[in-house]
Parts: sequence; C-alpha cells; structure tokens
Amino acid sequence: MPLVGVTIYKFDDNFMSFVRRAIETNAEDKAKLILNDSQNDQAKQNEQVEMMISKGVDSLAINLVDPQAASTIIEKAKNEDIPLVFFNKEPSKEDMTSYDKCWFVGTDTPAAAIIQGEVIVKSWKEHPEWDKNGDGVIQYVMLKGEPGHPDAEARTTYSIKTVEENGIETEELEIQTGMWDTVKAKDIVDAWYAKHGDAIEFVICNNDAMALGAIASLKAEGYFTGDKIMPIVGVDAIPDAIVQIEEGTMVGSVLNDATNQGYAAVDLAANVALGKDPIDGTNWNLDDTKAVRVPYVAITKENIQVAKDCYGK
Repeated sequence: MPLVGVTIYKFDDNFMSFVRRAIETNAEDKAKLILNDSQNDQAKQNEQVEMMISKGVDSLAINLVDPQAASTIIEKAKNEDIPLVFFNKEPSKEDMTSYDKCWFVGTDTPAAAIIQGEVIVKSWKEHPEWDKNGDGVIQYVMLKGEPGHPDAEARTTYSIKTVEENGIETEELEIQTGMWDTVKAKDIVDAWYAKHGDAIEFVICNNDAMALGAIASLKAEGYFTGDKIMPIVGVDAIPDAIVQIEEGTMVGSVLNDATNQGYAAVDLAANVALGKDPIDGTNWNLDDTKAVRVPYVAITKENIQVAKDCYGK
C-alpha cells in the first residue's frame, strides 16, 4: 500500500474531526497514513510536510492552515516530484496551475452561502411572526468564520445577497468573527444580546459550531422554551447541529459532506501515489480546475435523514 502523508489544520475543529475520521476509515485498505495535527500553525504544517517527505511518502494530502501558504507546500512537493492533494481549503487558481501533480477536493465555495440564503428566505416567508417589529426587514447578526478564509468570505457575502435577491430587505445589526468556535461565538452573542435584546430577528452563522454557541447564549436568555424563538442557521450539518434542527432549535444548516470529502481525499491521494489517474476506479469527477467538488445540500427538519445518513457511512 502507498504511504500517504496527511496534515489537518486543527484536529479539534469540529467539522474537520469528521473529515479525519472518514480519511482513517477509507484508508484502511487503500493506504498507510502519516497523520499530523498542524494545530492552526502554518509554520508547524510546513515542518510536518518536510518531515513526511523525508520519511518517503508517495503522496501528500494537505488541509492547509492558511490557503495563501499553498505555494510553499507546492514548492516542497514539486522539488521531490511528490503528487499533492489539497482538501477542504482551496488554494488559488494560480497555485493550482503551478504544478501538474496537484489536485483539490472540496466544495463549490459560494454554493453553501447561496443554499443557506435560500433556507433563510423560505423559513422567513413561512413565519411572518419572526418579523418582531413588523417592518418587513430582517434585522440580523452574523457570526463570521476566520477572516480571509475563502469559505468565511463567501458565506458572509452570498447568504445575504441571496436573501436580498429574493426580495427581502435586510439590516445588519452586528457582524464579528467567531473563528469557527463555539465558545467564542457564545461570548459574542452574550454581548450582542445585552446590547440589542429582542431587536435581533435572525442569527446567521458561517458554521454550525458557532451556531451552537449562539444557541447556548440565547438559551440562557430564555429562548427555545414556549413561544420564545430565535431563528438560527449554520453550515456543515454536523451531528450536534442535526440534533438541534430535529428539536426545532435551529432552523437549518447546509450539509458540508465531511464523509465524502475525506473519502475523496484518500481516493485521489492513493491513486496518484501509485501513478494512476486521480479518479481511477472511483465515482468522482474532476472539473476544469483539477478539483473534485462534493455538493452541498440544504438540511431542515423535513429532510434531516439525509444528514443522518451522511454520518452513517
């Protein structure tokens, strides 16, 4: 079996923990892994890549800490003629075309935000009572992911753009980065609620981990009991969020298919390590950017089983 060197930007990232589990599961009969936690430190990740190259890996599968550091990783791999699969965090087009043995596994970045926006539109129209002041405008707060991260920037922009393109006016009361983190998000929403109180009509989160922090904050203010509702949406449809959607605490999320991202990363890395075509013997398709795009799916209470099935693989 080929030896594949893997780095993950941060093991304790909620979403990436499920990607890692899928990588380990799919690799059992396909590849031997050297698996590294980069601990959200790009310098550490660069050292890990050098270490794995020195151990004679046949390919690399890299979840970047900082997408802008892709060129450094590519140079290291290129110098040793080692094929390279980036996953989840996408390098620039310029970086991707700089090395012929370089591929990407992930998603169509703006799609999650567009789908999240559609979930907001549908639920807002179905629940006129959520418009507390009756002005026809969604007064929202936004928990943003890591600044500069392509997913965070796209989700922040396209979610609201989609809502407005569907004829619903919005007013941003607050926006702040929660760095994808539940605890940080709770602290931020605590402060926002102290300032705005019930003037907040919607909490929009770039990921589910931050949505869970918002829920914890608002539960302490008496929400989610009786008729006191605060609509919250996230992205990822991780198991903890699936529970909240099923219970009616979260309006919905967008399934960011951790299982299939992990499976595809291993499939491509194992194939290219053996000198095969990246998608040989798989059901994946490469687009013209040398990428496998795992599709997003809107998740609400109506189709919750779709998300559950994803984690049953």
